[in-house]
Amino acid sequence: MTRRAVGFGPGLVSAASDADPTTVASLAVVGAVTGYALSWLVVLLLPMIAVVQSIAAAIGAISPTSFQGAIRRHYGLRWALPALVAVLAVTLMTLTADLEAGAESLKLLTGTSREYFVLPFAGAVAWLLVSRSYLRVERFLSFLPLIFICYGISAVLAKPDWAALARSLATPHFDFTVPVATGALALLGTTLTSYVYYWESIEVSERGTRPSELRAMKADAAWGALAPGICFFFILVATAATLGKTHTPVQTAADAAAALAPLAGSWATALFAIGLLASAVIAVPVLAGTSAYVITQTFGWRGSLDAPIGQARIFYGVLLGSLGISAAFASAGFSPIGLLYWASVAGGLATPLTLCLLVAIAQNRDVMGENRIEGWLAYAGWAVTVIVTVSCVAFLAVIVRNA
Repeated sequence: MTRRAVGFGPGLVSAASDADPTTVASLAVVGAVTGYALSWLVVLLLPMIAVVQSIAAAIGAISPTSFQGAIRRHYGLRWALPALVAVLAVTLMTLTADLEAGAESLKLLTGTSREYFVLPFAGAVAWLLVSRSYLRVERFLSFLPLIFICYGISAVLAKPDWAALARSLATPHFDFTVPVATGALALLGTTLTSYVYYWESIEVSERGTRPSELRAMKADAAWGALAPGICFFFILVATAATLGKTHTPVQTAADAAAALAPLAGSWATALFAIGLLASAVIAVPVLAGTSAYVITQTFGWRGSLDAPIGQARIFYGVLLGSLGISAAFASAGFSPIGLLYWASVAGGLATPLTLCLLVAIAQNRDVMGENRIEGWLAYAGWAVTVIVTVSCVAFLAVIVRNA
């Protein structure tokens, strides 16, 4: 493996991929349905994401095969296979949703049916990953999060109910209703989704990071989560201040675009489409790459985005296969916003297992040696895991009670 210079980037790219279409759609749906009620949870997500990404960076810096490889090496297939199923199921579902979202954004920009764009969009991503080096892909992706600045401007121009927002932030409240429970799980599932911290560990491991650079990588992971996390808050506020006033359901991408009307007016749909396309371009390569890495590392096959396709046929076969399967489902005509939202809920339900393994691996002395996480970071990691698990239980309890 060719060693790369360490610098700012892995944390930003991983966190930026977290601001994918599933996250944007989930925040829009939650803001429209619940208003400011869950704004406190979005703020709480900032340190939670930073903690999880820092732990993943630590594993990537010490383990030569990243998170999934560490599970396989130290816990065997007994735990590696369930982790593979959990992350792969959510990754493929999210990849399907994000491919459809990318096609939907092109439909909004051109007026042409989205069915015509799914396969070309998937093909373009495949070409980008196969023909370009991993480092060039990473540098390209690093600039795209700038598009999300528009949500912050729109949130201010929408003149939100600052008093209601302040009350929600100062006195967090959770209503055990289906919309709130589902919304909370969707927010946790889409922002703490497993592919994001898997990719963080992959990126750091691929860089050939030395243990002496561990602190820098952890800091990069934590700070990288800052900008997307702030955008999450503004997306929710902008949607709550517009669609949330009348609790208008978000059923289409055009509905979600209304949150940008205070900034862009009649150009809101086009601006939303550009943002949606940018987020899809960030996330789809990460999702496809994650699928390839977790499968090959589970079964001990070699492969990397740095390797030429002739030297990593299985790896690229899995990568192209995941894109092909997801593109086929994305062409089936599901509602884009609905698919994006429920992909987030599925992510929330599958996350506790991989979070438990993440923290356990990071505390395992056989894996991490003297660099295993301790103190506040270990406690924070388990706290995040408990919060997500409790949210899953609360969601299931509300669903059963209202069945």
